[in-house]
Amino acid sequence: MISPLLPTGMTEDETLDDLRARLAPLIAANAGFDGWSDKAVAMAAAQANVDADIAALAFKDGAMQMIAAWFETIDAAMLDALTPEALAAMKIRAKITALVETRLTLLAPHREALRRAQAVLAMPQHLAAAAKLGWHAADIMWRAAGDTAVDYNHYTKRATLGGVYAATLLTFVNDESEGFADTRAFLARRIEGIMRFEKAKARLTAQSDMHFSPARFLGRLRYRVNHR
Repeated sequence: MISPLLPTGMTEDETLDDLRARLAPLIAANAGFDGWSDKAVAMAAAQANVDADIAALAFKDGAMQMIAAWFETIDAAMLDALTPEALAAMKIRAKITALVETRLTLLAPHREALRRAQAVLAMPQHLAAAAKLGWHAADIMWRAAGDTAVDYNHYTKRATLGGVYAATLLTFVNDESEGFADTRAFLARRIEGIMRFEKAKARLTAQSDMHFSPARFLGRLRYRVNHR
């Protein structure tokens, strides 16, 4: 049974987080014209038949809150489009490519909103929050790809993919090629770089395990002496 709408335009069990998720795509649609502004929130509220004051309360922290909410809806839509079953048969390179390209497809209708979001994220006061959003996007993608690393690989993988994703978005907003072919080619080159880096890192790790370790040698020697 669907809960009836209250006079505010919200349902009985809808939280402000739920409302942000519902309004964020509408705000993005308006942000291409009005920026990430109170006006974009008011327009989205009118389109969703939500009380303007409630919508303003949901996004009282301004543009960064709007952008973060929009990116969260992109995360959710990406995971809906690429289920674990759909990704299971792919190799890691194909998984990462599919995940990023799915995000681009979801962002494509609102490239001007994305361009304006990038301008907000580039402001000095927002750099830390922007880095956090980039890290979160990379983390979501690596987890969807099946990554379970908990050592330093966890951090290097996310830092590397986060940088690739950010650079790809900068290419994407200015790409006028058919089907965003230039962006896809750019992404393919960068993912190739990630794969080479991961392979080289794995080789170095394996080689370091083979090198002589005084501490390991002494440990083994002590073990042998104590067990004679």
